[in-house]
Amino acid sequence: MSDSVVGLGQPETEGGRRTRKNNPEKTREDILQAAIHEFVQQGLAGARVDAIAERTATSKRMIYYYFGSKEQLYCECLVKLYGDIRKTEQSLDLESLPADQAIRRLVEFTFDHHDRNVDFVRIICTENIHYGEYVKQSPAIREMSSLVLEALGNTLRRGVEEGVFRSGIEVIDLHMLMSSFCFYRVSNRHTFGEIFQIDLSEDQVKLRHKAMICDAVLRYIQVGQRP
Repeated sequence: MSDSVVGLGQPETEGGRRTRKNNPEKTREDILQAAIHEFVQQGLAGARVDAIAERTATSKRMIYYYFGSKEQLYCECLVKLYGDIRKTEQSLDLESLPADQAIRRLVEFTFDHHDRNVDFVRIICTENIHYGEYVKQSPAIREMSSLVLEALGNTLRRGVEEGVFRSGIEVIDLHMLMSSFCFYRVSNRHTFGEIFQIDLSEDQVKLRHKAMICDAVLRYIQVGQRP
């Protein structure tokens, strides 16, 4: 059952005192950040709105005022996390670079973003446990994610025109090749590291892996490679 409160007015604390009335955007952002932490640590089922309220010095009532329910708050966390990576991808200015350099920049960014944003990786793992149920409820996530495919497709076409990339590459396959390695080395770093006795957070290992995925992607799409 959805954890929600109906018929709320203006946001208040539990004692009736209005809080952060003049900065609702900051209040909303603070709640989202605290909620991301709670969902990452406890999962959707185990996360408590009380705990999120404590971290933000707000109240359950205020959280429900802004987000309606725990499930809607979780969905908004997904939108924020996907939005963060998509917005930064849009700022990479890939069009100003030769196609091969643009691909390298995008792969390096993808690697660094996943490495620096462990919460993003972990909450996506949680969402996959739920079979993508909440991503399905958010057209915004699909919409914003189509932009990276558009940018990647444009870069591939430029590369074919420049004579450096082969034709016939599926954009979605290339995106999966790039993101899967970057995601896996964060999502599985503890089990992989323990089984094979390697510290994936070590700087030299990260540099080696970043160079490896860049080279792998570029070799896959370069002219002369077999489809």
